Amino acid sequence: MAFVDDYPAEARVTRACYAVSLTALVIGGLFGLIQALHRTGIYRDLITSVEYYTVLTGHGVLLALVFTIFGLCALYHWGTTRSLDQPVRYRWFSWLWFGLMLVGAVMATIAILGGLLSEVDFSAAVLYTFYAPLEAHPLFYAGLALFVVGTWLAGVDWFWQYFDWRDDNSDARIPLQTFMVLATMIMWYIASVSVAAEILVFLLPWSLGIIDVVDPLLTRTMFWYFGHPVVYFWLLPAYFLWYSVLPKLSGGRLFSDPLARVVFVLFILLSTPVGFHHQFLDPGISEGFKFIAMTNTMFLLLPSLLTAFTVIASIEHGGRQLGGEGYLGWLTDLPWGDGAFAGMVLSGLMFAAGGFSGMVNAGMNVNYLVHNTLWVPGHFHLMVGTASALTMMAGSYWLLPQVTGKRLRFRGVALVQPYLWFVGVTFLANAMFRAGLAGVPRRTAVATEYRFVEFQPVLGDVTEMRLQMGLGAVLLFTSLLLYLFVVLATWFTGRDGSIEADGTIPPALSGPEHAPEILDNLKLWTALAIVLVVLAYGAAVYGLVANGPLVPGLPPVQP
Repeated sequence: MAFVDDYPAEARVTRACYAVSLTALVIGGLFGLIQALHRTGIYRDLITSVEYYTVLTGHGVLLALVFTIFGLCALYHWGTTRSLDQPVRYRWFSWLWFGLMLVGAVMATIAILGGLLSEVDFSAAVLYTFYAPLEAHPLFYAGLALFVVGTWLAGVDWFWQYFDWRDDNSDARIPLQTFMVLATMIMWYIASVSVAAEILVFLLPWSLGIIDVVDPLLTRTMFWYFGHPVVYFWLLPAYFLWYSVLPKLSGGRLFSDPLARVVFVLFILLSTPVGFHHQFLDPGISEGFKFIAMTNTMFLLLPSLLTAFTVIASIEHGGRQLGGEGYLGWLTDLPWGDGAFAGMVLSGLMFAAGGFSGMVNAGMNVNYLVHNTLWVPGHFHLMVGTASALTMMAGSYWLLPQVTGKRLRFRGVALVQPYLWFVGVTFLANAMFRAGLAGVPRRTAVATEYRFVEFQPVLGDVTEMRLQMGLGAVLLFTSLLLYLFVVLATWFTGRDGSIEADGTIPPALSGPEHAPEILDNLKLWTALAIVLVVLAYGAAVYGLVANGPLVPGLPPVQP
């Protein structure tokens, strides 16, 4: 039986989340193409340079928030139900959090698109990084607040599902997929509280005229407290697929269940106390706290390296199960003709490249050179734009039959699509990295020349970089259209009885019985994570409040 037959109610919620995620991907991807063609000067007639910033905001919000988080909800709703073999407690509650997220996303999108399409005085060109002094329409902030609350309720839904399972399985280890979901949501609860406070206490009242001014450094700090953990909120669904589905697709089994649990515990502990590394250039924050954030960020290399080892070992096991021999001969026996497998592996390769560029971003001395340049979007497109997005797209080739009961259509197109995405992002990121090293700034509508002219002989001509970025954007959008074609063809085709919907996940070579039971003590890891956050942020935030009014109109806190 397919998942859709065993759990039809949960499958409907999963499909609804996936449909919203897909819609955001298409609109956000179109915005990305428009802004790339405008930014590179290839075609500038669709929008003005003023409208560019609205398009850039739409691209960031729709892809980095709506697409990724609705995709996460689809994947996690399926994963908890499948791994626990347990329905949700209240089906109406699932639709409640979905509705809140949808209404919030629509409100924020209307505020963004309204500035382009209507006479109404909408203004939401604040980019994805929404903090003062840029101010958006109240509809934008209200929508984001509803969206965040919806994600919190989604986590409640999955925790309830787990508690119901635990009542009947008091001595059992938490199934790995559910463990990954719960760990992700604990990290999200800790991280997202600051952005909710930023919106509700400062930005929304400010946009409504209730308060006159806000402290830009404080709101920026509150955003980046959330802004780096949200990267892992995008990436952990990719880890979820790499640890559970990818080993199966490769023909084998996960190498180590305990290592996967360790990785997710490390993300609970280390994801949040690192945000100051986005503020290395900000005055008003002690260099000591920036150094602590840099150190904590370097520690985050550990779960990434553990993941690389575990996933590659799992894939190698699969290749050898399929007949591969020798040191590297197993590589040729892997199912490279399967779009789901190929897409996940290619996204993993780009994740490795993005990790190396992230090390540059995290280093205080080197960050000064690349922080406000195109280097950063290059890193971003490798991480959320490929490691997360391509993994979700490839994973949906396997997941879609699970939740629809239909056979995947046009498998040949589904195979071409991830390879085309890989080539497109290679062109785009390569040009962005080189342009960033040459000092070409980011967040600008007008293509600018080198800041560091002495690098020109090494890095090449700016025109060639612009063409590469334009070509990469066109290839990425073409790949996106191919993906849309496959998904819609599958979605709107009737069930024919020949589905490929085997949702079983084989047990790991090293199972949960080999993992210390303390790894499942989520209360302990939550408490330790909160302590680390207080150590990293407590004194610094107190200093910000002490040096300026927390609430405009009130005097500073006296030391």
